Amino acid sequence: MKPTIRMLSLGELADLIDWAAAEGWNPGLDDAAMFQAADPKGFIGAFAGSEMVAGISAVAYGHDFGFVGLYICRPDMRGKGYGKAVWTAGMNRLAGCTIGLDGVEEQRANYESKGFRPAYETIRYSGRPVALTVGTKRSRMVTTQLAPDIMRYDALCFPASRHSFLQRWLQPPHRALAAIRPGGTAGYAVARSCHNGFKIGPLFADDTRTALDLLEDMAGACEGGDLHIDVPASKVDFVAALEAAGFSPIFTTTRMYKGAPPRLDANRIFGVTTLELG
Repeated sequence: MKPTIRMLSLGELADLIDWAAAEGWNPGLDDAAMFQAADPKGFIGAFAGSEMVAGISAVAYGHDFGFVGLYICRPDMRGKGYGKAVWTAGMNRLAGCTIGLDGVEEQRANYESKGFRPAYETIRYSGRPVALTVGTKRSRMVTTQLAPDIMRYDALCFPASRHSFLQRWLQPPHRALAAIRPGGTAGYAVARSCHNGFKIGPLFADDTRTALDLLEDMAGACEGGDLHIDVPASKVDFVAALEAAGFSPIFTTTRMYKGAPPRLDANRIFGVTTLELG
């Protein structure tokens, strides 16, 4: 049966995220509404009759950059071409953009065959930190007044403006903290409740010490459960501090791009925002 391809409603996006939970991806409890704010038309499903059988996120950030994720075919419907159909729809939607994704090792060759090229490795670390830093913390809760500064800082670390997304991502029930220095914003972090513990993302900061301060303050704000963060493997000092504090590596992914790699300040990226949206 040839599937019907169409945009997902908020409820259908929530169903797709439930599939992600069943796959063991540990999504956030409020991800559907938060994700939809990034690009309401960026979530696509394949339907056999009235039943969704596959889905993908193909989120456009402006006209030049997009990101794909949440690429899932229902287990009982695999091998019938539904996954390919929804993948093609996602790629068509982002045609002309540089497209990013975070792929697991076993899919890397598949994505390379589709024109994606590796940029860097990311390691998922999980744990409950013992002590990361010593000293007076300067993190502040992100308020409406601070949000414009956070968005300007985010633009240093992300390939495109994502104002609509951050307007939701920085708000409760998420926890958002900013590192404020005499010269202005030096970093920020967001935590969201997940099926298991909390995911930290993004974690952007001027330097390792600031990143660790933000992470320790965030640990104090997130009571109960492990913290999970996706860290670029190049952050060797930060990784060493995480491991010393009791975090363990869980799995790796590869950030890949189809098209010209975007320009951003990779030195400030200590934790990616999400593996689904970039």
